[in-house]
Amino acid sequence: MLTALLAVPFALALAGFLFSAWQTQSLERRYGNVGERIDIGGMRMNSVFVPAGGEADLPPIVFIHGASGNLRDPMHAFRPALEGRADLLFLDRPGHGYSDRGGPENARPDGQARAIARLMEARGMERAIIVGHSFGGAIAASFALEHPEKTAGLLFLAPATHPWPGGVDWYYDIAKLPVVGWLFSHIVAMPAGLTRIESGSLSVFDPNPRPLDYVDATGPALVLRPATFRNNAIDVASLLDYVRRVQPRYREIRTPTVIVTGDSDGIVYEEIHSRGLARDIAGSELVWIRDLGHKPDYIVTDLAIEAIEKIAGRDRDLQESARRAEARLAKDVTDSLRLRRR
Repeated sequence: MLTALLAVPFALALAGFLFSAWQTQSLERRYGNVGERIDIGGMRMNSVFVPAGGEADLPPIVFIHGASGNLRDPMHAFRPALEGRADLLFLDRPGHGYSDRGGPENARPDGQARAIARLMEARGMERAIIVGHSFGGAIAASFALEHPEKTAGLLFLAPATHPWPGGVDWYYDIAKLPVVGWLFSHIVAMPAGLTRIESGSLSVFDPNPRPLDYVDATGPALVLRPATFRNNAIDVASLLDYVRRVQPRYREIRTPTVIVTGDSDGIVYEEIHSRGLARDIAGSELVWIRDLGHKPDYIVTDLAIEAIEKIAGRDRDLQESARRAEARLAKDVTDSLRLRRR
């Protein structure tokens, strides 16, 4: 009787493990690596480098994706508009996309920042504007602290950079555990996560519309691969303690900085992170946009590019651009509510 009872959970666990392995292969066929894996010393980092050619009017730009993401996300948002204007580097953070995880230091933003600095050197980029979205904001801030000589400016998009009340979702805390986390990531994460790709990606954009091609173009399901899921969980679950230690140092940052955020962000506390950065980094500019959620990289791409231009020394009125964006977003929200009532 006991053997029969144990056989059921064992069979379910085996089924989950095999399903995850099968889906991992399927996802990697569907979202193959579009980058190049480069040895940066003890590990290979994956990236897409887009040279500017002879018409560049901006300094080099490095894009750092957020939690659960990969290089396809910022590349889909920014490459069409910026290609040819600057050297562009889109990268998979250590342990994400098709980059190796490397050593335990890469579980922290400062370790990932150092890995990015080595990747820049391998790609021949001496200095760049660093663009960080969400979790990538913590890495961008750490990059400026660790490598000020390589930082031409900072653009934070809906960043996660400061201590916040509470913790993180329960599955991050489980997945980071040594043994239980490995089992959870290999058995549960894939079948459970696939059911939430659609709703989860919609919630990241809410209250703004998600682009119709977003899921197909950016491959968010790649994070459900067991090793990547666990790396992502460790990153997220470790962030709060990290920013508690590092946030007091943000006042050391001395580089042109713009923070773009919305008042309707359902993922991070914009009042804590974005206002905190504006307070901590002297001379920074906060661009606060009503009715904007967690994806300014997609919803106000033009404004983000204007922010890059301003960081590079151009005369740009970002506050006026924000007001124009608000007028458009208010109309979009009104139209969306009207459609829901039909």
